[in-house]
Parts: sequence; structure tokens; C-alpha cells
Amino acid sequence: GLLAARHTPADGPPRTGPSPELLRLDAAEDAITAGELDLARDIAREVLTRATVPADRVRAWIVVIDTAGHAMTEVDAIFPQALADAGDDPKLLALVHYQLTWRAVLVKGDFDEAREEAAYAAALAARAGDRYTELMALAFQAQIETLMGHADAPATIRRALEEPQDPRVACHHNGAGYSRFRWLIMSDQLPEARAAVTALLREVRRHGWVESEVHFLRGIAETELHSGHCGRALDLARESLRLARDTGIGEVASAVLTSLAEAAGGEVDRALTLAREAMEHAEEDGDQMYVSRALTALGHAQLVAGDVEAAVRSLRRVREMEQGLGITDPARGRWHGDLAEALVRSGEFTEAQDVIDVTREQALRLDRESVLAVLDRAEALIRAARGEQDAAVAQLTSAQDRLGKLGYSLEEARAAFALAQLRTGTPGPTSYDEAARLFRRCRALPWLRQVEAAAAARPAEPAPTPVSAPDGLESLDGLASMERQVAALVMEGATNREIAARLFISVKTVEATLTRVYRKLGIRSRVDIVRLAAGRRTT
Repeated sequence: GLLAARHTPADGPPRTGPSPELLRLDAAEDAITAGELDLARDIAREVLTRATVPADRVRAWIVVIDTAGHAMTEVDAIFPQALADAGDDPKLLALVHYQLTWRAVLVKGDFDEAREEAAYAAALAARAGDRYTELMALAFQAQIETLMGHADAPATIRRALEEPQDPRVACHHNGAGYSRFRWLIMSDQLPEARAAVTALLREVRRHGWVESEVHFLRGIAETELHSGHCGRALDLARESLRLARDTGIGEVASAVLTSLAEAAGGEVDRALTLAREAMEHAEEDGDQMYVSRALTALGHAQLVAGDVEAAVRSLRRVREMEQGLGITDPARGRWHGDLAEALVRSGEFTEAQDVIDVTREQALRLDRESVLAVLDRAEALIRAARGEQDAAVAQLTSAQDRLGKLGYSLEEARAAFALAQLRTGTPGPTSYDEAARLFRRCRALPWLRQVEAAAAARPAEPAPTPVSAPDGLESLDGLASMERQVAALVMEGATNREIAARLFISVKTVEATLTRVYRKLGIRSRVDIVRLAAGRRTT
């Protein structure tokens, strides 16, 4: 995604002349593309000790800034020097302001400022006749606008794709081709997105541009993950991570994506480890964007692992951070459904509904159909927990059907799993067998293990739904709705695990709810609930 790698390709801005400084700068930019960042930085520093020509000095400063990667706070003092060397030359100023666009995002987390800097850089480059930098700035402006859910994003992408094109930008990881790929994948056009990023990967491999190769490997893996091809997504993500670690390029971004792929088709413990490592590195770099992305991966892995309280904590932070950054397009991070589901399973229905309502408004505005279907899946869990069985089943059935038609096979399987939990013991297309078949088709091994565990634990006869309080408990003052439902299921003889499955909450939430029930009723055990209710029925 955006901000995974931001360096200039080796044949970046147009080269002129065979002077020693220019040859050294060519070598420095080639070193960046090959992943030799320390070498590139050393060469650029050497040029700065000798060069007096403003163009050479600005180009060297850009190399030093590029080698900092996402840790741009380390080179913050360079920008005033680079601007001073640029003087009033629009071509040189465009190069520096393009880098200031990245600084606004990575260091300041200010998308409005970043968008303004990108537009200014594009205008300066156009005035100078520097089509390469103009196209790069327009492409970055388009990516920022896409994240913001800005209405101008499609028009900016079209501007960035207008002729004349510069062949060096066409398959660059921050070029318009990638901006178009991001728009396609966020607009639910998965086959078109796969074709676009596959073509980009083929081209950069032909040129030997390793940095862009790492980037586009992630793009294909992300597309495969959305499509429910979990095994292939995991293989590609792991390949991207190996290459990123070998070269030192885009390690945080590759770790985040590999965490998501591990949670879908690999090992959940590995997913948790990778997400935590990515978060630590992003925090060290001061990269707010990727702190948010790593937390998204961590929250998802925690949800898959069954630790819903931890998932709520992680994903609440994501929500707060993205609100602060100004990211409004829910198709970018796609964490909203996970947060809503985790909140439901924690008994936080009001907050879950708020997440759904706010996100639904954004998704409707931007026509994000897959996001809307996932939100419906989460909302159905709220209805099920409140005893609205028929409405929940109808909403889940619709969500599953729409996700399948859009090509989101893993999300489709998750909807089938939720339906099976609603209809425990009921044969037919919504049984656990159907959910297992869909997860098996996706090679979603962590999810398949969950289905198998749920099927093994199901009661011989389906428990009656909706849940209602038995005689004697409905008159007990002081019990909240969730507490009455848990107490009612205790009356039926349900175990904590069975209660969790029935109410779409975690076992830990059941235990915590029972503790509150005991305290409010002045009792000590499940047996006391039965006795108390029985005593009230006879009075």
C-alpha cells in the first residue's frame, strides 16, 4: 500500500553530463534501487563535501533523504539546507517539495498538508518542464486523496495517467500505475487489480528494480488474500518479507502483510509475532501510518486467536489514529468489521453499532460494496446476541451471498461460519460442514480449526432461540441485558463455551459477566442462580 517504499529509481530524474559528481549520484541512486542504502548514503555525503552546483547538491540531499526510508525524523534538519540549495529554481524546488509530501505524512501525519505539498510539487515540475517529477507528484497526490476518501482522487489518477508518460514512472512503486491498482482493489475490482499489479511486477523484474519488486509482490499477495487464496497469498507475502529483509527495503510493510496472511492461512502465533515486530519498528521510526497498519494486523490476529479483549484494544487505537490522520476510506485498512465483531463478542453492542453506522456512511459515499457486506455481517451478530434470530439469519445470508459474488471468498466463509453458529445442529447449506468446505477451499487453516472446534462442541439438540430470561429472573432488578441472557443460559445448563457460541461473545466475556451477576445478586456460583430463580418462581 501507500508509504511502503518511497525511494527514487536508479534512473530517476533526468541525468546530464559525465561529470564525477553526476556519475557518483547515478551510482548512489543505483545503490538505492539495489537495496544498498548505506553505500548510497556514503556516496551522497561524499558528493556534498565537494559539489557546488545547486542541482548536484539537491540531488545528493534527495539521496540522503531517500536512504532514511520511513525514519524521516532522522533527516528532518536536511530540508532547510535542500531548500536553500534549490533557491528559486522550480525544477529543484519540485524535487524537495515532493519529499516534503512524504514528511507531512510520515512525520506529521497530516494528510491535508501532504496533499497540498504534492499538488505544489506537481505544479512546480510542470512549470519547469520536468514531466517525471510532475507525474510522480500527481500519483502521490492521488494515493493521498484515495486514503482520504477525497472526491478528486479519480480525476487526479486520470491526470497522472495522461500522455505524455515517462517510462520510468509507468511501473514505479509510487507511480500512477500503482495508484490505479490501489483504486481498483479498493473498488472491489479484484481481477482487474490482480492483472494490473502482475503486469507491474513483470516489468520491474525485467529492469531489476528490487525495491519496486518487493512492493508489487505485496500488492499481488494482498489481492490474493482478498480473493480468499490464502495459501498463495501466504507464499507471496513470505517471499516479499524475505526479499525485504535481504535488502532492508520495506520490512515493516512486508511484515504487516505477512502477519495478515499468516492469520488467514498460516500460523496465528506467527501472525501475532510479526505484527508486534512491525509495530515496534514503526514506532521507532515515528511512522504513524504504519503504526496504524501494524495495529490493524495485530488486532486481526488477536481476533482470530480468540483474544477479543486484546483485539478491541488494538483496533480502538487504529480507529483513533486514522481519525487523527484523516483516513476516511474504509476499504484501505478494512479493520472496521473486525472491530465491530470484537466489540460484539465483548458485549459492547452500543459501540459496535456506532462503528458500523459511521463506517457504513463512508462506505455508501464511496460505493465500497465489500465493506458494506462485512458491516452487515457484523451487525447481524448484534441482532443475534439480542435474540433477533430471523433478522440475523437474513442479514448474514445476504452478506454471504454478496461477498461471494464480489469474489471475497474468505469473508464469505466467515459469514457462513457465523450462520452455522446461529443454526447450531441444523442441517443444510448453513451447517458447520458448509463453513468448513468454504474455509478449506480458501486454505484458511486457522479458521478451519475454529470451525472444527465449534462443530465438536455443539450440543446434541439446538438450544432454543431467541434467548429470553426464564421465569423468576426477569423481575430481578439490577441485571443488564447481557447479564440476564447469560444467566438465562446458565439456567438451561449451558457451559461457558456454549454460552459464548450462542451469544457471539468470548468465553472470557462470559466469565466476567457471570462475576458481575454473582456480585449483583449476592450469590457465589452458577448453582445459586438456579436456586434463586427457582425460589422466586415458587413465591
